[in-house]
Amino acid sequence: MEKLSNQLMVVTGGAGFIGSHLSEKLIEMGCRVRVIDNLSQGKREWVPEEAEFFEGDILEKDLLRKVFKGASGVFHIAAMSKVAPSIDKPEFCTEQNVLGTQNVLMAAKNAKVKKLVYSSSSTYYGNRESPQYEDMLPNPLNPYALSKYVGEQYCELWMRLYGLPTISLRYFNVYGPRQPKEGAYALVLGIFLRQQKNGEPLTIHGDGSQRRDFVHVRDVVEANIIAFKSDVSGVALNVGSGTNVSVKELADIISKNQIFEPRRKGDAEITLADISKIKKILGWEPKIKINEGLEELISLCDSGEDI
Repeated sequence: MEKLSNQLMVVTGGAGFIGSHLSEKLIEMGCRVRVIDNLSQGKREWVPEEAEFFEGDILEKDLLRKVFKGASGVFHIAAMSKVAPSIDKPEFCTEQNVLGTQNVLMAAKNAKVKKLVYSSSSTYYGNRESPQYEDMLPNPLNPYALSKYVGEQYCELWMRLYGLPTISLRYFNVYGPRQPKEGAYALVLGIFLRQQKNGEPLTIHGDGSQRRDFVHVRDVVEANIIAFKSDVSGVALNVGSGTNVSVKELADIISKNQIFEPRRKGDAEITLADISKIKKILGWEPKIKINEGLEELISLCDSGEDI
């Protein structure tokens, strides 16, 4: 695997939850980093001071050309993320996640980058039986899931047509510091921690029997870097923990003060990653167990820090 020191890396969505952690790690490794983000979900203060920041959208082709010039690699994380917003605004989801991804791929091809790592999603599997493995047929249950699957297909096509090395990583339920905690993009664990901090009951949709595979953001960052440094391309790989926990079990760890609301449309019943392929091909496996990561978050929350 090649060393990344002093190489220029572009992180789309680099002011967001996953992108900001990745940007920090790349800088720690000695990379030069450019971040492009429209700040619709991210925060400017999350972008490392050492990174070159461009406020803008991946639909802006001229800006992408400028940002990608001279880059060795691209980590494409920017997206309209999550299920509920995509159901409410399917056209916007398609614009951002499909057309935006096409723009990013074209800019990467023209800039002659070495590789593009694409952030995909376990929503690809929908309600397929578990554990979910990469060769399963897609079963998107909502516009977000469909858009991420189409993005994978674009990556594969750009590799075949234009010789741009790409690799897609299907994230399961990513959690950790800076995870969305409120609004349409909030994740269940972040919502629970916010509600607990505010003395509110935890809101469970359905009966809480839905099971989720949670993977820590630091493990996801490591998967991205290993994927870029490897000689592997043209594949989609699961990035999860290989274990899962029910929403009710998770809530019980945080607080017994709970209320139940109707189940949300478009949610999968069970997510559970088969991670044997990424272990074999990239040698990656998660290091942080859910109880360790949750303990860290609760500790940060109790200390008054913004998680």
